Amino acid sequence: MTAVGRRAREPFHDGEAATLERVRAYWDSRPCNIRHSRQPIGSREYFDEVEQRKYFVEPHIPGFADFERWRGKRVLEIGCGIGTDSINFARAGADLTIVEFSAESLELCRRRFEVYGLQATFYCGNAEDLDTFLPEQQFDLVYSFGVIHHTPNPDRVLEKVSGYLAADGEVRVMVYARWSWKVLWIFARYAHFNPRRLDAEAARNSEAQTGCPVTAIYSFADARRLFRRFRVTDMRKEHIFPYEIQRYVRYEYRKVWYFRYLPRPVFRWLEQRLGWHLLITARPLA
Repeated sequence: MTAVGRRAREPFHDGEAATLERVRAYWDSRPCNIRHSRQPIGSREYFDEVEQRKYFVEPHIPGFADFERWRGKRVLEIGCGIGTDSINFARAGADLTIVEFSAESLELCRRRFEVYGLQATFYCGNAEDLDTFLPEQQFDLVYSFGVIHHTPNPDRVLEKVSGYLAADGEVRVMVYARWSWKVLWIFARYAHFNPRRLDAEAARNSEAQTGCPVTAIYSFADARRLFRRFRVTDMRKEHIFPYEIQRYVRYEYRKVWYFRYLPRPVFRWLEQRLGWHLLITARPLA
């Protein structure tokens, strides 16, 4: 089966070399968003700036997570990174349980909770094996933003998740969209319009740090197959990154010229059709 034929049903990984340990090592070496601030890592100023920058660039996240809705509810977050969404669930009053594969990321997330004097329950483990370390319980929300497409078997993660979701619970997940502006850009720049190279290059160039071992990209049809154990209630696209990368890494927000002169309504129209983030909301099957 070619990489294109495989699509997102089997995330692209580079043969036997793409083990879970490579995935862990990749995220341990540079936890997601760790360079979103120039303040001393682990300080309150650092975490404040990370949050401000993340939600400035990805303003759709708070609306998708809907933090306030989960006050007093039990929330399971699969893949916290350094804890930007996590801390906002806790601030809103959720009873939060966190599962994270990268020990380095989890340590920074724990530190964040200490800095702000907030509480959560933390587990370091592989979500594909969730039932081997997370005690049996029911959650009102299972939330995972930009995570399960980086594991070799995302279908297995959702299979495990289904056993932890309350009968009236909800799953909110972001995965990467196949038909998106970023994938078109990768297709042109790195795959040189060769369809057989698309999945490999999308994996390697999906993150700020190149060389991600495993990344899946999903069409709407792929995502519905992935969520076949659930009733999908909403699916939409968001997020086109409009800034010049060389300036962005220097904390300067200058848009690429063709986005600079695009009217805001037109840009929003484009995001909703070619956004990189595929936002999925689902409930248990009746």
